[in-house]
Amino acid sequence: MVNRLHFGPDDLLRCRFALSPLWETQEAVRTLKRPDRHGYHPQWLRRIREAGHGLERELAALWLLMPQRGYTPDFLGPPPIGPAATFGQEIAAVRAADPGAARDDLARALACTPGAADSPQGRALLADPARSVRELSDALEAVWHALIEPDWPRLRTFLEADVTYHSRRLAEVGLGALLGELDSRLSWDSGTLTVARSADHVRDLAGQGLVLMPSVFGWPDVVGGHDPPWQPTLVYPARGIGGLWTEPTEHTSEALVRLLGRGRATVLAALAEPATTSALAHRLGLAPSSVSAHLGTLRDAGLLVSRRYGHQVLYERTPLGIALASGGI
Repeated sequence: MVNRLHFGPDDLLRCRFALSPLWETQEAVRTLKRPDRHGYHPQWLRRIREAGHGLERELAALWLLMPQRGYTPDFLGPPPIGPAATFGQEIAAVRAADPGAARDDLARALACTPGAADSPQGRALLADPARSVRELSDALEAVWHALIEPDWPRLRTFLEADVTYHSRRLAEVGLGALLGELDSRLSWDSGTLTVARSADHVRDLAGQGLVLMPSVFGWPDVVGGHDPPWQPTLVYPARGIGGLWTEPTEHTSEALVRLLGRGRATVLAALAEPATTSALAHRLGLAPSSVSAHLGTLRDAGLLVSRRYGHQVLYERTPLGIALASGGI
């Protein structure tokens, strides 16, 4: 099953990158309920547990509208304003949502979870959509302050680095090639972007263009967001997530050396961000053939994954690799 987005000539001129603190807030909420995402955020999860947030009611309301497979209301995360949008600007747009349209969104989301629409909480959401917009906006704002705002400078810097990298690649290889590099589930052919997903969907962009947005907490999913009349948005995994939460270290851990051997431990520790074989060899002063052998072994052991960017193959850590390199195991 796939999503297909058809580009016209005007759409090619209206593609842009954006960041969204509101989107990261939503996806952080979703991540708390997704154990398969936890391996990439151990330090963040530890901070959340130690701080305690007292957001049980707010999280329950938002989780009800976030089925693992299905629709999440568009009005809760409208297309991002741009690369410099603040949470205050974005939550203001949520608060301004039309109650009638919001009710349709809520009903569609609740229908994805059997029995949700008939639950007391679901009936309350549908009975007074204006109040629901206010309360859900309040819930998102409370979650932002507790879960994301303390780490937003780090997250913003990380996401900005992704946009800078891919903007440079856009200039080097063009839009069609870039889209295929963002994730292996994306492919470009003759003006059509195909996204491998769990449901079929076709949309003509009709001159609106496409917003491209990296995400930390959406990792590793690719999400094609927003039905008409919203501007189409493609959310892709930010590159280099293995180095997001780890602090730089001066030396390779001796415990890691004893476990993996010095060569493989050195290579794993050096992958704070994605790198090619040749770049690692140059950085570490090792022969490319030795680095290549270490990378292959680490990948086969599940500590690394490889991704192709044009003619280059970049390696980055898996959750297990992150935990080992940071001393989390």
